[in-house]
Parts: sequence; structure tokens; C-alpha cells
Amino acid sequence: MAIALGRDICCSLSSAEQREWLITNGIGGYGCGTVAGLLSRHYHGLLVAALKPPLGRTLLVAKVNETVEYQGKSYQLSCDRWASGTVTGHGYRYLERFYLDHQIPVWRFALGDCLLEKRIWMEQGANTTYLQYHLRRGSNPLQLKVTALGNYRSHHHSTRGDWSMETAAIPDGLKIIAREGAKPFYWRWSGAQWQPLGTWYRNYELAVERYRGIDPHDDHWAIATATVTLQPGETTACSFSTAAADPHQALERHRAYQISLVQHLAPESPAWLVQLHQAANQFIVSRTVDGMPGKTAIAGYPWFGDWGRDTMIALPGLALATGRPEIARPILSTFARYLDQGMLPNLFPEAGETPEYNTVDAILWYFEAVRAYVAATQDHRLLAELFPALEAVIAWHQKGTRYGIHLDKGLIYAGEDGLQLTWMDAKVGDWVVTPRRGKPVEISALWYNALDCMVQFARQLDRPADIYQALAQKTKQGFQRFWQSDRGYCYDVLDGPAGHEPMLRPNQIFAVALARGELLSPAQQKAVVDTVAQQLLTSYGLRSQAPHEPSYAGQYGGGPRQRDGSYHRGTAWGWLIGPFIQAHLRVYQDPVKARSFLEPLIDHLAAGCVGTLGEIFDGDPPHTPRGAFAQAWTVAEVLRAWQLIAAAEAA
Repeated sequence: MAIALGRDICCSLSSAEQREWLITNGIGGYGCGTVAGLLSRHYHGLLVAALKPPLGRTLLVAKVNETVEYQGKSYQLSCDRWASGTVTGHGYRYLERFYLDHQIPVWRFALGDCLLEKRIWMEQGANTTYLQYHLRRGSNPLQLKVTALGNYRSHHHSTRGDWSMETAAIPDGLKIIAREGAKPFYWRWSGAQWQPLGTWYRNYELAVERYRGIDPHDDHWAIATATVTLQPGETTACSFSTAAADPHQALERHRAYQISLVQHLAPESPAWLVQLHQAANQFIVSRTVDGMPGKTAIAGYPWFGDWGRDTMIALPGLALATGRPEIARPILSTFARYLDQGMLPNLFPEAGETPEYNTVDAILWYFEAVRAYVAATQDHRLLAELFPALEAVIAWHQKGTRYGIHLDKGLIYAGEDGLQLTWMDAKVGDWVVTPRRGKPVEISALWYNALDCMVQFARQLDRPADIYQALAQKTKQGFQRFWQSDRGYCYDVLDGPAGHEPMLRPNQIFAVALARGELLSPAQQKAVVDTVAQQLLTSYGLRSQAPHEPSYAGQYGGGPRQRDGSYHRGTAWGWLIGPFIQAHLRVYQDPVKARSFLEPLIDHLAAGCVGTLGEIFDGDPPHTPRGAFAQAWTVAEVLRAWQLIAAAEAA
């Protein structure tokens, strides 16, 4: 059992509501909530269905409220917070333990001598959520009453209930139609007694949305109450689904699937590593391209879709570090179909099918993902298929492509007014927070890495490599312009509208991590790693800007303008721990010290969203988790860094 929370956490509302859980279905749908059981986000729900996989995510079932009758006493297991500030239910007080059973959230409620266990999971490949209740211990039968709260809205929005849902009886359950034109969904429970309700529960208070400066209230429709009786030792299960769903053997099937994800790990592998391997799979989803099945990666839960940049950064960790290269191939093939003018799309929008080409680095990370995949698999067949497209990418950058992106004296220039093309891409209205127009340091480091990849690819395929070697040499010569000898670290951007940007940011770490130590001298590499460690390193990743910079923002919160304004001006990013450790290993060759940088993130698996790792953290101590509570590239880079450390120890 990798992670378990006891009464010290579970029975404290402030602690239990700050810890969340996540389940996913492999097609973009998910469920999530708090350990305490109350709702604190628009995104919380038992069934957020991907009606247009992997997107079109729609909240269908927000939660269930359970009441137990046992030995003449009533126990309310639910918990709700209302707009008035009142909290009702307090079911967390009975919560003896919360843990993950192969990525399945499990609650154990102690009610006198009775021990009731609840599990929640999703069917892979279907918009189906299962709930199972097991009376592990008891001296008498237990009566369980479960009220389901439904909705039908985008997971991004809130509801002001001004319509009525229709409910119809079906064998072993109910059919629910939210409104005209809505996709029906079903609640099935064999042996249950049903009492339709049909009313709005209004003004749920969503604490996290209030902190984020977003509408903090929501309404949900009380569908019905189902009642079942459990004898000691008995188990019962129900399903919420957009199609037929039978709970029979569903748990065994799902547990076997989760175990299959980690069967390649050595028996002595630490429990946290097993947990994180399973968490990595939550981001891998199916996507159909031109009628053909493909794969992609959700950038983060609960609100992100599949982003080109995030997918390529995360792919080595999600697929290769987890020993599953077979999922990397379809992802690389899927995105290759969308290459256009030497660019990879950064975003597949939720509405419509036109991808958005608004990133300079997604395609450069694609080269690194292909390199890592080929190195792990020797799949030269795929490499041969992709090579002409990769050649075209280099040619497009030489002659210039969208948004002013072009090669200039060996370095990549990118940007136009009003655009944000690097990973530091926050924009509020017309305000581009970190435009970084000019020659960003990591973009030229990635460009050099792409050229180095092309040299390797050409040789593997018996193609001419001279042109790529020559281009790489020119980039290497030009890269020394980034060095600030008086400060002992790199400019963040060269040749911007106002000249060079000397601000201390983490982007220079890629010049050490990615470029095989060839862009900077050994002394310069050490200076970069030391400066980043001293000024930007936190327990959970690297700050996006040094605290001594005048525009530093150490707290991430408030409305959209305040949050996005601090997003890349001090907020700490978990994924940057990967390139930092890679660079640190290159300079110091000390895997023991490198391992110490991962320990706080490993500990964090028991906080935030339990069993996974989130997107960002406050730059200031205590580095509270913020943003998306499960982020692909954070999980991926911790796994990749662990693999690098293990390789260094074995060398």
C-alpha cells in the first residue's frame, strides 16, 4: 500500500479538503473530489464524461451523499459547504483511513463496530464510474441510502439551475435526461430501492474557485435516493454511465489493468515509484485522427486538454521511463500528422477541429521525444517514416515560418507583438506577461539539440549528416552571446525589442541539460547550475523568476489577471526539477545529491492530489500547491529524473 492517510489527516476538515483524488478513463473523462467529500472546484465530480473524446468534458454526476443506518443510529457520511459558510454532514469525522488501492481511491468509515469501505474507479475506454461499498466488519446488517447529485454542463463552468431533469425507470436503475438534446446517462444498481427526488440543491460554496477569483457557487440536481442493505462481509456496487455498464467483475478487471502497468518493475522497487508509474498512465488517452485511432496525452487535470508542448516534454517520462515505449509510437505518429510549416500544434481546442500553432518550442521538443524513443527501441522504421518531415522542419526554420520564427546567425528568433510563443505563455487580455520576443535561451538550446538529433538520425538511416553538423556548429558559436560574464549566468533573451533580457530565469538550465555539455564551457555550466540551485530551486521545482527581480511574485492566487501575472514571474514549476537534476548530474556526477532533490516531491504524493503530482507551487515557502492538481510533465520529469539517477548510480 503506497499511500495511506489516517485520522490525523482525514478527520481534520482543513487537511482533508486540501487533499484530492483523481480517477480517469483513458479517453479524456475523469472523476475527482476531496478526501473530505465536499466540493471545492467546478471540476469536482464522480463522472466528468468526455463526450467528444478526449475533450467535450461534461459534468454529469457531481457527487453522492450517503447516510448509513446501523444498530438504530444514523450516520451521515457526506460533507457539504454552502454559500452561507455553513458546513453540513461532517462525514469525514468517521473516516478512519483513506488510501489508494492501485490508483483506486478507498475510504474506510468506522461506525461503532462497523467498518464500511467505499471505492471509486472508472472503466477504461468508457464514460463510466463505479462505486463499490463493502461492509468489512459489523455485528448487524447496515442500511445504506445514497443520493446522487447530477448536472449537465462544461466542466469549466458553474450552474444556476433553471430547468428540470427527466428521470425514467429502467431495469435495475434510472435513465436521466438533463435537457432536450442532452446525451442520456444512467444510474444502475441491482437490488436497490429507488426514490426519485427531482429538485435543485443550490449554492454550494467552492472554496478553491473563490481563491481563484472565479464564481464560487454552483447548483446540482438531486436525481434520486437509492437504498440497499448490506450484511457483514457483503459487497454492493453501482454505476453511473453514458452507456450500459455492469459492475460485475469491474473491480477485478480494473485492478488487473493497474497491476499490468507496473509488472515490469523489480519487486524491490519503492512503493512510491509503483504509485507514480500508475499515475503516469492517467494522462495517456485515445484520440482519433482522420478516422484512425491514435494516442495523445492530457497535459493536466482537471482543466487541460492535450497540448503539443506538454505532450512532447512529458513523453519520455510517461512512456519510456515507465517501460511502455509502445504508447510513445502512436503519440509521435498522431502529432506528426499535424505538422505544418515546420510547426507542431500546441493546442487541440475543445470546440472545432482546427489546431492552434502558437508555440515555437513544441516542435523542438518533438525532436527530443523522437530521439529518446528511438534510443529506447531502435525503431528505425518509424524514424524513416518521420525523417522527411523532420528535414522539412529544419528547412522551414532556416527560411522562416509563422510569427517571425527564423534562424538568425545560428540562433532562433521568435515573436511578434501581442504573442507569447515559449512555455512562459501567460496572457491576460492584451497583456502578454512574459513575451520573451527575440532569441530565448532555451529555444536556441533546443534548436541545437534538434540539430544534434538530426545528425544521429541521418547516420542511423545512412543519410547525409553534414548539413546538420554545419548548422549545429554555427549555433554553438553563436550561443556564447548568451553568457553574461559579469553576472555568471545566461541572458534569458537576446536581441529583444529593448535589447537583451538579463533577468534570472530557469530557462538557461536546458543549455546544460540538453546540449550534451557543448554550448557552454565546464566552468559556465557549473556557474549556471549553482546559480539556479541558489536562487531558483525550491522543494518542489524551480522558480520561474528569481526573488531578487523587481517583478517577482511569490504567491499564486487571486483573479485571472493576478494569477496569470504571477504564473511565470516567481511561481515554482514541478516539471523543471527534471532538467535541473539532469544538469546537476552532468556537472557534479553525484547521484546521491541528485536523489535528495526528488525527496520532497516524493513526500508530496501524500498531499495535494493524493498519488500524483501537480503543476505549480507558490514561489515563497511553504510552497503551497496551486494550479492543476495533476500535471503530466511533473509526473513525467520526476520519473525521468529517477531513471537518470539510477543510470548514474549504475555507471
